[in-house]
Amino acid sequence: MLSDGKLSLGAAKRIVVKVGSNVLTEDNGLNLKAMRSITRQIGKLIENGLEVILVSSGAMASGVKKIGLAARPDELPKRQAVAAIGQAGLMMEYEKAFGRYHRKVAQILLTSEDLSNRKRYLNARNTLCTLLSWKVVPIINENDTVWVEEIKLGDNDNLAAMITLLMDADVLINLTDIEGLYTKDPRTCPAAELISTVSTISKETEKLAGDIPGALGTGGMISKIKAARKVNSAGVPMVIARGDLPNILLKLFAGQKHGTYFIPKKQRLASRKCWIAFSLKPKGIIKIDDGAVKALLKNGKSLLPSGIIAVQDDFGVGAPVEFQNRNNETLGIGLVNYSSTEIQKIMGLKSNHIKQVLGHKSYDEVIHRDNLAITAGSDV
Repeated sequence: MLSDGKLSLGAAKRIVVKVGSNVLTEDNGLNLKAMRSITRQIGKLIENGLEVILVSSGAMASGVKKIGLAARPDELPKRQAVAAIGQAGLMMEYEKAFGRYHRKVAQILLTSEDLSNRKRYLNARNTLCTLLSWKVVPIINENDTVWVEEIKLGDNDNLAAMITLLMDADVLINLTDIEGLYTKDPRTCPAAELISTVSTISKETEKLAGDIPGALGTGGMISKIKAARKVNSAGVPMVIARGDLPNILLKLFAGQKHGTYFIPKKQRLASRKCWIAFSLKPKGIIKIDDGAVKALLKNGKSLLPSGIIAVQDDFGVGAPVEFQNRNNETLGIGLVNYSSTEIQKIMGLKSNHIKQVLGHKSYDEVIHRDNLAITAGSDV
């Protein structure tokens, strides 16, 4: 999607736009001017034939102002109560803003459980597809009122990446309060330089990002880099751009180059493998040798017991498990055919020895390639 120095998003049919708290808020309340600008631009993109899904922060800021608090509370029950109040206000403002352009909206609140359960995952997808077919704008946020640590998605950067993969979107646009990824924090270092293109998200890239959350947000640049890594590894590009730049969405889709463009892998990850890779929480870790690394990453093979050198944590058959190289770098995730106890007994052995050791052999592979998703970048 890059040609002659210009950003070309013309081939995109379905997009996800994530708007951060720092774009939508001012003085602990909602920035209605920014909200109206973004809704106007989204309305124009829909007119031009695009399907647009909006992932929006701002519930906490809206609630803080409605209650009259000086800042968001620290206690979890109070934060959840404030978010519940704020979400209603946020949606009311979105409904009014989109209504100016004769657009209807729908609220979708999700937790990680909704995305890790395959049936609920597909139900969410079907609902969103129906809304898009009706030209309704889905507005998605995490369900802050009910989350606990076990079902928390983390932040809306991660949520936006998950929705991008759920919906097979063509690009993720992440709107924030700075132009993109810089060599240093531009808010504190005038010499910081914008990085216009990232072809590989390396450890150095993550170091550059740092962790600089806004007063009302929970992410920061590092969470945006992690979101980019997810969608890029699945073959989807991402752009970080300044959300308060006039007509930023229209400029991007007119081919103007703004912000930072993250170049994806050439091959897109299949929908089911996206679900395995990014919606499931790993229950354990399998360490593999260099031969297995080559077989999986270069040759697209299944993981056999002969390539396994260590197993961590307890997990059962069918569990999602990370696999790592000798340097403890995560290469991907897969669904195992054997429990951790069984794998410990057969690791390092040829597949034809499995029955002799375990008394049964359900599969030759510990993880079949159809149930295995590679997430590592080219720097691993």
